[in-house]
Amino acid sequence: MEAAMGLMRRIPPKHTETALSALLSLLPHHSSDLLSQVDQPLQVLCDIDSGKEFILCEYNRDADSYRSPWSNKYHPPLEDAPQPSPELRKLEVEANEVFAIYRDQYYEGGISSVYMWEDENDGFVACFLIKKDGSKTGHGRRGYLQEGAWDAIHVIEVGPEEEDIVQYCLTSTVMLTLTTDNESSGSFNLSGSIRRQMSMKLSVSEGHLCNMGKMIEEMEGKLRNSLDQVYFGKTNEMVCTLRPPAELVQMKLPDS
Repeated sequence: MEAAMGLMRRIPPKHTETALSALLSLLPHHSSDLLSQVDQPLQVLCDIDSGKEFILCEYNRDADSYRSPWSNKYHPPLEDAPQPSPELRKLEVEANEVFAIYRDQYYEGGISSVYMWEDENDGFVACFLIKKDGSKTGHGRRGYLQEGAWDAIHVIEVGPEEEDIVQYCLTSTVMLTLTTDNESSGSFNLSGSIRRQMSMKLSVSEGHLCNMGKMIEEMEGKLRNSLDQVYFGKTNEMVCTLRPPAELVQMKLPDS
């Protein structure tokens, strides 16, 4: 299992589904662990009742059906499927409305979904998802790439309240895929994923949504900086070393 997880961490996101399928056939006795621990590129489905799209993931799936955060119904329909409590469902609806505004301001488009469910420790778990398609045919307003996707998964474990203080544990994963194919840049592919965790004890005086939103905003800032330094920074350094710009080559040439 450790070797399988190490392999999946090194697989480009666009090949995750194929690699995971192969591992499931090789390690059927670890199927539940693999499906729960391996983050896959997010898929989207349209909720017929509300007319809105929602994101599919392990956290809103039961059997082969997925629950929509907009209508609270499973697609395809499923009897006796788990549902959040009325109180948690109310918070889930509010979270989806607020997170859609956050997504539009930071991502200028894309699709977002929020799912919540009770856990065994008298608390609850919230999953915040964002999918931004940056390709020419995507939902974004800046479709400059041949292919491009940003998939963000934020899972927050919210502990029980103790004297107005709650423990929040956030696990965030971002999967990035970029492909260009034009005369100016040529063919170029860059993909990878990054995962980080953080925990905080916060007062619930301002509400759970405020606390969770601040944590996600802070974490996304750190993840974007890491991706910029690790993927784009290192790639730019390697390209400039292997194929230095003409101006730099001219400066290094000895005077004749």
